[in-house]
Amino acid sequence: MIWEEAAQGFAAMGSEQRLKVLRVLIRAGEDGLAVSDLQSRTDIAPTTLAHHLKFLVGSGLVKQERVGRTTLNRADYAALEALSDFILQECCADVARKAANNG
Repeated sequence: MIWEEAAQGFAAMGSEQRLKVLRVLIRAGEDGLAVSDLQSRTDIAPTTLAHHLKFLVGSGLVKQERVGRTTLNRADYAALEALSDFILQECCADVARKAANNG
């Protein structure tokens, strides 16, 4: 993952309402949720929810699939894992280097 992709993903989660939507989708699992179900679980107005979903889909954190007349929304677990790996990839590197220099 490159810095620009990571920044875009983290920016997408930078809104309290988008973070709420994402967490609800994560709880729903692979089955995902229709927009109406997502709206009832988040209490976000439909037009505002549509705006936030567009942002989350655009950043690659949410996938949408048309099933008949319903649009299912799912968290993209691979994208979320990549963001987690990106932010944690250098975890404690300075501590290990310091220990190696002192040892």
